[in-house]
Amino acid sequence: MFSLFLVLAGGRPAAAQDPAPSVVVSDSASAVAQSSADLDKANAELDRIREQVEAHGDDDLRLVDLKVQAEAANRSILAISVAIRPRLDDIKARQTELGDPPAEGAAPEADIVAEERKRLSDERNAINALTAEAENLSIKANKLSNMITEIRRELFSGTLLKRTDVNSSVLSDASGALVAEADDLKRTLSSWIRFVWNYKRGQLFGAVFLSLCAALVFLSGSNRLFSPLIQRPALEVRPDYITRLSVAFWSTMIPTSAVAAFLGSSYFFLDNFNVLRPDIAPIVSLTLAVTVALTFVSLLANAVLAPKEGSWRLVNVSNHGARLLVFAIVAMALANGFDFLFGGISEALGSPVVLTVAKSFVASVLIGLILVAMAFIRPVLSEGEDRSAAGRPWPRLVRMLFIATGLGLFAASLLGYIGLARFVGTQIVMTGAIVVTMYIGVLSGKAVSKQNAFADTIFGRGLEKRFGFGQVALDQAGLFAGLGIYALLIVFFIPLILLQWGFQIADIESWAYRVFTEIKIGSISISLVAIFGGILLFAAGMIITRWFQKWLDGNVMARSHVDPGVRNSVKTGIGYLGVGIAGLIGISAAGLDLSSFALVAGALSLGVGFGLQNIVSNFVSGLILLVERPFKVGDWVVTGTTEGYVKRISVRATEIETFQRQSIMVPNSLFINASVGNWTHRNKLGRADISVHVGYDSDPRRVMEILHEIAEEHPLVLRNPAPMAVFNSFGETTMTFELRVYLADLTNAASVRNDIRLSIFERFRDEGLGVLFKQAEAPVSLAGESLPEPGTGKPLQGEGSPLETKEDTADGAVRPKARTPR
Repeated sequence: MFSLFLVLAGGRPAAAQDPAPSVVVSDSASAVAQSSADLDKANAELDRIREQVEAHGDDDLRLVDLKVQAEAANRSILAISVAIRPRLDDIKARQTELGDPPAEGAAPEADIVAEERKRLSDERNAINALTAEAENLSIKANKLSNMITEIRRELFSGTLLKRTDVNSSVLSDASGALVAEADDLKRTLSSWIRFVWNYKRGQLFGAVFLSLCAALVFLSGSNRLFSPLIQRPALEVRPDYITRLSVAFWSTMIPTSAVAAFLGSSYFFLDNFNVLRPDIAPIVSLTLAVTVALTFVSLLANAVLAPKEGSWRLVNVSNHGARLLVFAIVAMALANGFDFLFGGISEALGSPVVLTVAKSFVASVLIGLILVAMAFIRPVLSEGEDRSAAGRPWPRLVRMLFIATGLGLFAASLLGYIGLARFVGTQIVMTGAIVVTMYIGVLSGKAVSKQNAFADTIFGRGLEKRFGFGQVALDQAGLFAGLGIYALLIVFFIPLILLQWGFQIADIESWAYRVFTEIKIGSISISLVAIFGGILLFAAGMIITRWFQKWLDGNVMARSHVDPGVRNSVKTGIGYLGVGIAGLIGISAAGLDLSSFALVAGALSLGVGFGLQNIVSNFVSGLILLVERPFKVGDWVVTGTTEGYVKRISVRATEIETFQRQSIMVPNSLFINASVGNWTHRNKLGRADISVHVGYDSDPRRVMEILHEIAEEHPLVLRNPAPMAVFNSFGETTMTFELRVYLADLTNAASVRNDIRLSIFERFRDEGLGVLFKQAEAPVSLAGESLPEPGTGKPLQGEGSPLETKEDTADGAVRPKARTPR
């Protein structure tokens, strides 16, 4: 713009003086060229992925990996498009500055301006072309990803609905293949054992030793940390439902996690020490995985049904029925687990497919027969019925469901739909176990979150005993514990269910990435990770702000003996500044565009104009009070009918604590727009006045001397300024004197006046002063207050009422009080 100004002004072109524009042109051209090259690479990557999809259309694992690669390529394409968008905005802004080209017949513009206009137009066209190419490639990537999803769906459906003839010849071929596979497995295992013993003996002992150490760590750690959660103590009465839920959930999860961790570490050590051969590693890994699954199902069945400890049972079934149900569930899990294990062994050894089909056929038939047998178990008990009693049959609907499912598996197997029967059987065992565990977890979280429930748990009693948590803190901890259980269920069990239903780990990772980073709502993209990061940064900013406030107040200002009011103002200002900065950082980290809040700001301005004037007025008044400081924390102020000490000054209201310990929130605008009395504005030095009324038979000079002596004897009365006794006025029946004393701390005025009044009464009584005229109708006290009428307790009101010019408040303040003499 400055070079254009020089050209229009007739000066030498800026390009001759400053080469910066050419550098900018070169950089922008190189950025456009780099973006074009990146798009070419992305296009080549998409073509390669398509070729791989066509070549591996029957491999689900490979297709999942290719789908992830296609989505990654799509993200890189979108990133390229986003990266060149700011340059396009700059070009548009620059073209707006240059304006429209001269009309026909008008004077031509300068050459440098025409060149600049042409260069910007060419670059804009190039960027638009790149943007269009990026959009086309993004569409291509989306189509490729959708195509992979469709191929996988058809592959899954084909696997489930694939039909195999089941006849005597198939079974005969399977029996022969089984014998050959057994011999092959025997040779493979024996050769591996000889190989390990001859060449990997040291590595084997090292792996076994480390595995045993890991087992000891898991075992001791589980017993030490979680034994209160998984042990069932012997109780005379039946434990409450929340305790049974908690023990069932954790007695399933913790041992299963310990077994999984131990077996996983064992495989890790064996693999890293090169003890496992490529032909043995799949068999070992599948064996360990099946062991974990069987452990999980067995623990869950025993935790829910508790066949040996009926008082801990979660469902109302008989003891005999619980034992039969546990046996049936474990039998189905064994049939399903061994089917997977033997299928994996067949795949690893390269056995014929007919053998795998036969194994799955047998497993499906067994699971179907077990389900039919479960329909005839009689486990049901009435509420409150003895658990040792003979149960009744299942409800009709449950019994028919068992029979229909079992017969369905049996029929599907006989008809040759082995894949479908195997899939259904697996979901009955594994998905059913996972869903039951999730349900127990949900009930546990709900029970723990109830009010006053967490305090009765082991953790609640431990927190109360060790950290002194109160009921409110324990309820809050229970709420967080319930939310933690819900989070555990979502993070751990939902992926397990998806894996059981045929999804791959890469699918789950891709979905999780989308959920946490690319939630689309119209044209708005929300990233949960960015929002969570923004919240963390805001929380960190708040923590740093609070720490800095505490450090500055307790170390810097306290050691410098800064006035408490100044300290409060500085702390408050730093607090609001820190909150503002932390908020801006958090919003920026969350990926929110501050310009999008312009509409909200406009609406807020409209609200201020119509209905928020008082809030804004109080806010601005609070800022003025913090900066101007007409009073500070600890000052004794009076405004309207409110009087007390300032406890806190915020931007909306000021907290005043009265002398009766009542907290009053006074809007800040009242302190700005009304008169405010501050007894301790500059210092606490002040004067307290005590009025004294005596009869006309008293010697005024003697009265003044006594008052002066009494004031000088009090330790809190200042000598400079000196106390003063004043003959104030004449009344109808009394003379009025006033003792004026100065105090270093005016907040002690009430106690000082009380002490001085007692001393005046005692001295006047000893001196014989204060005798009233006999014709006075109303007897008057030495301190000027009407004495009670004998027998009534009420002060006399009449001609003898004195003229009072001062009134002492309950808080020690001295206020004028006008009373007309009678």
